[in-house]
Amino acid sequence: MSGENIKLKIRSLRKTYGSVVALDSADIDLRDGEFLTLLGPSGSGKSTLLWAVAGLNDPDSGQIWIDGREATHLPPFQREIGMVFQNYALFPHMTIGQNIGFPLEMRKMNRIDREKAVMRVLDMVKLGHVADRYPQELSGGQQQRIALARAFVYEPSIILMDEPLGALDKKLRDHLQLEIKHLHEQLGVTIMYVTHDQEEAMVMSDRICLMNNARVEQIGTPEDLYFRPNTVFAADFLGESNLVDGVIREVNGNGASVEIGGAGLTRALPNPDLSVGDRVKLMTRPEAIEVLGAGESRPNEVSGILREVIVGGGATKLFVELQGGATMRVTQLTRAATERLSPGVELRLGWEQHAAVVLKHAELESEL
Repeated sequence: MSGENIKLKIRSLRKTYGSVVALDSADIDLRDGEFLTLLGPSGSGKSTLLWAVAGLNDPDSGQIWIDGREATHLPPFQREIGMVFQNYALFPHMTIGQNIGFPLEMRKMNRIDREKAVMRVLDMVKLGHVADRYPQELSGGQQQRIALARAFVYEPSIILMDEPLGALDKKLRDHLQLEIKHLHEQLGVTIMYVTHDQEEAMVMSDRICLMNNARVEQIGTPEDLYFRPNTVFAADFLGESNLVDGVIREVNGNGASVEIGGAGLTRALPNPDLSVGDRVKLMTRPEAIEVLGAGESRPNEVSGILREVIVGGGATKLFVELQGGATMRVTQLTRAATERLSPGVELRLGWEQHAAVVLKHAELESEL
């Protein structure tokens, strides 16, 4: 990755609170114009990392560079960073126009240019008619769009967003996800975004930085993390997955043969970090598994008894117990009631080799 397109560079960043390690040796490159999401459970270090970039906490060690300039210990106002919080942080005594124009006023922009800039971003978030209203006169969704407009108005080097949609209902959250995504595409700004919502991260991000136990677990595109997770945690946290115990019996350039308990050998993508005899987890996504009919075959096939059927609107989940006792989930489009399978029947399941990933067993990961 060439140095000239790196907007934010983080190296070996560490932050502790007493004996608690909140962030441990984080390394991240954020590209110019990129939308990078910090995703992970509570306590994984994502907000600690975001606040360090914003200058709202002082790291114990490591470095932060913004636009090629070291900013590790710069005060927030010298970093040219915009912030969007979950609670909007709008001034209740100011009109919407004054709220948005406040960062420009602090930068000594003249009144005419300031008013033009305010109306430009209000039009972008489709709220050009509310400039003279006060925050309490707007809905929660409108207030969040105003907070976005205020962050965009002075064209900061990076915009940081700390769970900005967390307080909204699902329908409005889904709408604003797309709105933020479109604003990012339209303006080409650089965004670092914090969320614990997997779907939100998948929808909005160019890349996702998955965090766990104060460390960076994996960085990649949404497709990388979903289809090619590096660890059991990554496979389990992002979306639904089948994780079945197995042992590698053969490895060659085209893949690995994995024996799963009571179900025979299956073929999976190769993992250069694993070798013959290693205990592993075989990961498959439920939607990649098919129920095979008579005469149908796939490179990987197992048999089992259907134990449960759950209809969840447009998708139906099947829970199939394999001969060795492991359970595999299958997701398929919901069919009419007369066509549905009933618990107790024996099924053959099949999937392609490229749909199976071999991962180091979680117990072995924890020993490293």
